[in-house]
Amino acid sequence: MSAAVPGASDALREIAFWLERAREQPRRPMAYRKAADVVDGLDDARREDLAQSGSWTDLPGIGPSTAAVIAQAVAGRVPDKLAALRDEAEPGEGDDTSLRAALRGDLHTHTTWSDGGAALEEMVATAVRLGHEYYAITDHSPRLTVANGLSPERLHRQLDVIERLNAEVAPFRILTGIEVDILEDGSLDQDPELLDRLDVVVASVHSRLRDPSDTMTRRMVTAIANPRVDVLGHATGRLVEGSRGTRPPSEFDAEIVFEACKQFRTAVEINSRPERRDPPAALIDIAVERGCVFSIDTDAHAPGQLAWQGRGCVRAERAGIGPDRVVNAWPVEDLLAWSAQRRGI
Repeated sequence: MSAAVPGASDALREIAFWLERAREQPRRPMAYRKAADVVDGLDDARREDLAQSGSWTDLPGIGPSTAAVIAQAVAGRVPDKLAALRDEAEPGEGDDTSLRAALRGDLHTHTTWSDGGAALEEMVATAVRLGHEYYAITDHSPRLTVANGLSPERLHRQLDVIERLNAEVAPFRILTGIEVDILEDGSLDQDPELLDRLDVVVASVHSRLRDPSDTMTRRMVTAIANPRVDVLGHATGRLVEGSRGTRPPSEFDAEIVFEACKQFRTAVEINSRPERRDPPAALIDIAVERGCVFSIDTDAHAPGQLAWQGRGCVRAERAGIGPDRVVNAWPVEDLLAWSAQRRGI
């Protein structure tokens, strides 16, 4: 992040970024992000009146902490809160690895179109600042109603938004995508014709995670064999820590599942979320031995979480995975050619 003096909205959003990166409770960064939205909604006259009076707390959603940030930024200072967070920030885990330096993008992320905590535009702007060359929007599919999954109609609207925004951020590339649920029979929770329009399809199991091993194996292999699936997301569905508690990994025949990934050239995701760390190290080793390719993703639901990618790189390097086997270390043209070849396009 830049050390320059930011405007009030940018300062509030950068504070949210650092809090999310440090894994603070979501309500804290969300308060700063909502305050930034309030500031962005002010017209010039109202902004000037508030700057003169200093009565920022008169605005809904602005408390003493966010008001202090706004006042200091409007006065041309780096806000104290932001300066402290910049000074206290530790290097990100794995950010110094050669594999992290080789990554060009992130293929699994979420926005407020489903269950993310920030708008698509803010997630994209953060990806640009982090040095990505491309970035995939992969909000949830309809079946996951708890995550506000995208109906075909809403996904169509999102694609229109991405097309317009891509024209503004070029040469940076926003990739269209989805995290599609793998249904009980291995089919995918979205219209096939719409999946054909997307750059990246991440397929994940979110339901019936405790089904028997043979059932889960058939379910996953059926999805992996679907030419529309590019990445197998968080393969075991486990949770190892965090506010949602813990959850054991799903049971499946890893030899069969990862052999299918190799045969169909479906990438195995190394999920960088601290509470997932999925797949477990032993399963990554099996996928390596089978000759799979990988995608190292954040599964980010907020801008600061986009900085977690190094966590997955540490796990990948421990398993001996080099950038040639990581699809999001490839130039975007090669990535899209790989996806198109798999789909027979």
